[in-house]
Amino acid sequence: MKVTTGHLADGREILFFDRAEVQRPVLDTRDLAPVPTTAETRYDALADEWVAVAANRQTRTHLPPAEICPLCPSTPERLTEVPEPDYDVVVFENRFPSFSERAASGWRGTSDDLLDLRRPAVGRCEVVCFSPHHDESFASLSDDAARLVVDAWAHRTQALSALPDVAQVFCFENRGPEIGVTLHHPHGQIYAYPFVTPRTAQMLTSARAHRKRTGANLFGDVLAAELKADIRVVLQSEHWVAFVPVAARWPVEVHVYPRRQVPDLTALQDSERDDLAASCLVLLRALDNLFGVPLPYIAAWYQAPTRHDRDLAWLHLRVMSVRRAPDKLKHLAGSESAMGVFINDITPEDMAARLRSAVGSDPLAAAPDLSKEERP
Repeated sequence: MKVTTGHLADGREILFFDRAEVQRPVLDTRDLAPVPTTAETRYDALADEWVAVAANRQTRTHLPPAEICPLCPSTPERLTEVPEPDYDVVVFENRFPSFSERAASGWRGTSDDLLDLRRPAVGRCEVVCFSPHHDESFASLSDDAARLVVDAWAHRTQALSALPDVAQVFCFENRGPEIGVTLHHPHGQIYAYPFVTPRTAQMLTSARAHRKRTGANLFGDVLAAELKADIRVVLQSEHWVAFVPVAARWPVEVHVYPRRQVPDLTALQDSERDDLAASCLVLLRALDNLFGVPLPYIAAWYQAPTRHDRDLAWLHLRVMSVRRAPDKLKHLAGSESAMGVFINDITPEDMAARLRSAVGSDPLAAAPDLSKEERP
């Protein structure tokens, strides 16, 4: 893998990840306005959580047609966010960030007022373009292309984790207008947060209590229990296990765990990265086959905080979707949105069975279809 670093016209960093030696001048000749520096976080004392406020995102590009997509390669007639005629994988700072290293510029200070506890939204938001081809998806990538995305995630996790104000790095993909994406081009994002996210903090609190009670790792025990129960496992490979969790919140929800404990993507060995790329492709194709239509989903990587509790965490991927039938979506209504209590319309066991069938129907499956008779 070759990594080429450059800067866009407004000073944002851009990185090209290539499978072969390619010379890239990275010359962006556009006339761009300065990157916004107004993002801030505000403290919710009742929930003990920080909320990001980034009014600059109101003006971001929203579902443009393919001919003016800002993530496609540039042409002489049209300049985009990628100042090259082609690429393998490219990562660049988001033009409309929720968190930015520039956010501290001119900060006025933090108030002691309970209703005015604020601080700059220091961090970083990056866009990861999986492919130069507008109509592709992650599921349609080759094994080599998917592996390059995994390497890009790991590279950026390592680099962003080293920033002094970053507490957690989050790689994710939003796919489909039903999820709320604003660009159709196959891409994901990376957020480098200045705090540990509420979901991660909650899981680590549970893991800490479990270790104190049993001396074991909670994530490892959950993985072992799912393998023993057998009924919710979707697929297995040499290094990875995918299963529907016993208390799945979403109609479609799959967790993908490495068989050994690692804190983040940077800790994966080459064989684990190869296996991950192949297994993800099988899983995502199965998800698209589930209802016969492309599945809208969020694919979220849970990584350890950058500077503490890394021995408690266990890297894993969570893929979830609001689609519950070919023509029906799960809306987060009163119970979910107001009280945080999810009500699932599909049993996890039924969804796991459907996904195993979808995996088994894929003639290109690189990971084994583990029917009940084949599973250990």
